[in-house]
Parts: sequence; structure tokens; C-alpha cells
Amino acid sequence: MPRSLSRFARDYLLPTGTLVAVLVLWEVAYRVFKIPRFIVPAPSAIIAETWEWRFRLVEHTWVTLYETLAGFGLSIAVGVPLAVLIVYSPVLRNALYPLIVVTQSVPKVAIAPVLLLVLGHGEASKLVVAFLVAFFPIVVDTATGLAATPEELLDLSRSYRTSQLKTFVKVRFPMALPFFFSGLKVAITLALIGAVVGEFVGSDKGLGYIILSATSYWKADLAFGAIFLLSLMAIILFALVALVERIVCPWYAAEQQQ
Repeated sequence: MPRSLSRFARDYLLPTGTLVAVLVLWEVAYRVFKIPRFIVPAPSAIIAETWEWRFRLVEHTWVTLYETLAGFGLSIAVGVPLAVLIVYSPVLRNALYPLIVVTQSVPKVAIAPVLLLVLGHGEASKLVVAFLVAFFPIVVDTATGLAATPEELLDLSRSYRTSQLKTFVKVRFPMALPFFFSGLKVAITLALIGAVVGEFVGSDKGLGYIILSATSYWKADLAFGAIFLLSLMAIILFALVALVERIVCPWYAAEQQQ
């Protein structure tokens, strides 16, 4: 088998086949054991209900997607400068790192109601929850990558009397890109979780709201349909970040595929 075909089978056909097999077994178990629909519906019922609600689900999906991407973008805008400050200033590192750890250690389910009181029921509170969940891996991974720059390269830059800014742009940040994208891939999925947590606490739109409303009325098939849409959204967003990583860091992507 050619190497490219083998890689395609490993990366795409195998996970797709596994997913299809799980759905088939799920459908068979539902029919054999006669599981009540309001507890765990069959995949066929989930697909039918999702299709029936398709127009309303598209609207709610866009809301959750916007909250996720906005929180993710804000986490990059705040997380990267924080990582740079932590690496370049020991004083700021000692001052900021404990605060960052504290913000991450507090459960976001506990923070969400407070943000709801402060920011209201609008999209801002969900955006902030998504940001709080997502920015920590970006800060930690980016700071780790910047600090992991080989000392030989830094000494070489100093020998050429290169400025700190040019050293950062030409040496430190390119070397930290694999770490940066590792943080992004974790952060994009966490941002989606944060957006849904915010919708659970208080919202009248979004896929989190759909799940909460559907379970309140024992419409498990609709709730599972919204969950599958969230899973699909997470996979697509993760794949897009991975695609950007392959474009920006082709040498690193080639090493991973070997």
C-alpha cells in the first residue's frame, strides 16, 4: 500500500469507520434492549429530530460559535502578551503567575452566575466565561515555548548585537510556535466548553440553552442532537487550528507525521 494511502486510511478511514460502528451498535442495542426513548434515544431518532429542528438549530449554533470564537480571540489577545511579560520579567512572573493559577483553579460554573449578575444575560457574560477557560493553556504553553529557546541561538543574537525586539521576532517567537499552537488547540475546545457553561447558567439562545430546554421537557433526542452538533463544531475548530499550524509550521507538522 502506498504511504499516502496508508496515512489516509489511518488518519481518516479508521476514525470514521469506528464512529459508524459505534452508531450501528448503539442502534442495535436500543432496539434489542428496548431502551426508553426519553432516556437514551436511538441514533436514527436523533438524526430525525435534528433534521426537524434544523433551521432553529442553525441559528443557535451560530450564537454558540460566535461566543466561542470571540472568547478564543480574546484569550489570544490577552494570553500572548502575558506570556511574553512572564518570560522577560522575573518580577512580573512572580506577581502574575499566582493570579493566573488562581483564576484557573476557580470552577467556571461558580464564576458564571456572578458574571451573569455583573454583565447581564447577553453574550458578553458567555464570552468572558469562554475567555477565562481558554486563556490559561495559551499563557502556559506560549511562555514555555519562549523560555525553551536554545541558549546558543540567544548567544548568537547577542554576538550580532541584535535588539531584544528583533531577537523576539526572529528567534524566540518562531521557536515557540509549536508550543503556541499546542496551547491554541487545547484552548479552542475549552472556549467552546466555556461558552456552553455560560449558556447553561443563563441564556435564551445557543446550543447550551437548547440542551437545557430539551432535557427539561424530556426531549432527549433533541438534546443529543445539540450535543452532536457541539462535538462536530469542536472537531472542525480543532482541525482548522491544526491546519493553520501546518501552514505556519510546516517543519513541525512534517516531524509529527513521521
